[in-house]
Amino acid sequence: MATPLHQSIAAELRRRIRRGEIEVGQSLPSEAQLCEEFTASRGPVRQALAALRDEGLIGGGQGRRATVLDAVPAQPFESFLSFTRRAEMTGYVPGQRLQEIALRRPEPEIAAALEIDADDLAVQLLRLRLLDGRPAMLERMTYVEPIGRRLIEADLDAGSIYALLTEQGVDLHSARHTFDAVPADATDAQLLDVPEGFPLLRERRLTTDSHGAPIEWSDDRYRSDIATVTVRNTRGSRTAML
Repeated sequence: MATPLHQSIAAELRRRIRRGEIEVGQSLPSEAQLCEEFTASRGPVRQALAALRDEGLIGGGQGRRATVLDAVPAQPFESFLSFTRRAEMTGYVPGQRLQEIALRRPEPEIAAALEIDADDLAVQLLRLRLLDGRPAMLERMTYVEPIGRRLIEADLDAGSIYALLTEQGVDLHSARHTFDAVPADATDAQLLDVPEGFPLLRERRLTTDSHGAPIEWSDDRYRSDIATVTVRNTRGSRTAML
């Protein structure tokens, strides 16, 4: 199936911004110029520009020329579940390299989060995630044993673990996310190609099924120069702050 024109336009503009062909602070071509370049009507061009505004890459509008604000697309909080899906939405090619997977007793705090006994086994894995071949995020994931055993023989370099589990009928219903900043430790530094102490965006996530039973605990660490996240609030909505 052919890619919709507005998505193709957005992808090309993202590429130019990411590679510095249009630098932060510079203006994009006008809508008329983009229509001529891409042989498009104003509708697809405006849709493409709206997508880039939602990602925080550009500002402007309402008669003002769009200006580049950032070179790193922000991920909407609502989609902060599948790395593969987020990468594809923002024009990157996702990749992954499994570093290790093992059946072991998890650390006490992880066992407590998963509501398993201290002596119970769980499946733990360490996986490096890539954007356009560059190290972007390091996953430390722990699954309760019945779910995790499905991953031991799977090809975890092939794509999304969530997609794999969903295809197998695993009930991935909801997730609680906690974000903070941490310095890169020795493992982070080696695999993410940053100095020790480099600031990383950390997401800790507890995923549960539709009955509230924990399935997965994850500690994901993103290079702060590659990945950001944005949260949009609307007046009148209520958001819990922890």
